[in-house]
Amino acid sequence: MRRPIRKVSVIGLGYIGLPTAAMFASRKIEVVGVDVNAKTVDTINRGEIHIIEPDLDMVVSAAVSQGYLRATLDPEPADAFLIAVPTPFKGADHEPDLSYIEAASKAIAPVLEPGNIVILESTSPVGATEAMAEWLAEARSDLKFPQHAGEEADIRIAHCPERVLPGKVMQELITNDRVIGGMTQRCSLTAAALYKLFVTGDCVIASGPRAAEMAKLTENSFRDVNIAFANELSLICDELGIDVWELIVLANRHPRVNILQPGPGVGGHCIAVDPWFIVSSAPALSPLIQAARGVNASKPEWVIDQVKSALGTHLVANPDKTAKDVRIAVYGLSFKPDIDDLRESPALEIAERLCAWHAGPMSVIEPYIDALPETLETAQLSGRSTNIEADIHVMLVDHRDFKGSDRPRGEIIDARGVWAGTPQLYSFIERRRSDRVDT
Repeated sequence: MRRPIRKVSVIGLGYIGLPTAAMFASRKIEVVGVDVNAKTVDTINRGEIHIIEPDLDMVVSAAVSQGYLRATLDPEPADAFLIAVPTPFKGADHEPDLSYIEAASKAIAPVLEPGNIVILESTSPVGATEAMAEWLAEARSDLKFPQHAGEEADIRIAHCPERVLPGKVMQELITNDRVIGGMTQRCSLTAAALYKLFVTGDCVIASGPRAAEMAKLTENSFRDVNIAFANELSLICDELGIDVWELIVLANRHPRVNILQPGPGVGGHCIAVDPWFIVSSAPALSPLIQAARGVNASKPEWVIDQVKSALGTHLVANPDKTAKDVRIAVYGLSFKPDIDDLRESPALEIAERLCAWHAGPMSVIEPYIDALPETLETAQLSGRSTNIEADIHVMLVDHRDFKGSDRPRGEIIDARGVWAGTPQLYSFIERRRSDRVDT
């Protein structure tokens, strides 16, 4: 008989862990969140949040005040453990770093009890869930685990990757389907029952954790390859003197063509990272995925070259000026529109490199942050206003605050098509964008 879930422990209270913890707590389930950052723990225990995500603040505040959610530095016994910690790279070769998952596994191992389930939510390379199961087994030889005991195991193990869009996390946690890969059928069914406490989408049972791990990596690699196609088109169109935004609108009139929009690169904690996890598992068999990563990773360099060319053009047209007299305005730093998340952001990379290279003043228009990173300390944060006097304007993120703004005077580098084409064309692009996944 399945053990009832009375208490859930979420390890890692970041962009995924905290919303997930809040969602369980909103269903009046006792939730204890665990994080290594004391400031994060204190913030949550005050009923506040340390990240920006629509509606999250209200849910956390209510859950804490009602006694269903609290945070701590140390794991404690629970019925279910969800691990949502980072999985970064080691070195320049993009080797997956599982040390955070290993540390989380060893931290919860002492408090595990028969009947518990441990679910890895962190986006991970294929085999990470099995590695987690081995770390737990090594730490608790008194318990039986599914890799050794099958359905007779004391502890259930599963992988269930997050599949949400920043800015819509609280909605998509509920409505999106979940892919669940348990190490046994009982593990899968136990995990599905847990998520069904708040998920209205389907809980789809995969054949095992490897299929679930690969599903998440495949989803984001698919998007990366398609964005790379759009980015490569933008380079070709620039070389041939064609408006790429017009080209995409025209090509997308075909009923079976749906080209995404190009940009300054690809950022975030998923699309820019997950393809490398596939590559790490099968480097000789993934040339397309590697090529797409190369295209998207090189796009910031192309944007910077465009800015340098624009600066040269401006100086030729204004021989009385030097580079120190030229003001550059950069629009947006986040990795996607309408959020504060700067992780793996190509816009931030471009701004940092321009700030280090340019001898003159630079303004940054970013409505979703209150202070610039230290790497941009010589730049000026200009908030939401797009009415900026500058000689070179660099559009990097199409925040809603920027859309529909007048095309500024000066040299324009528009990596997101905000000022592209005629108003009629722009309107059509926006209608097409509303029908597809945000990139």
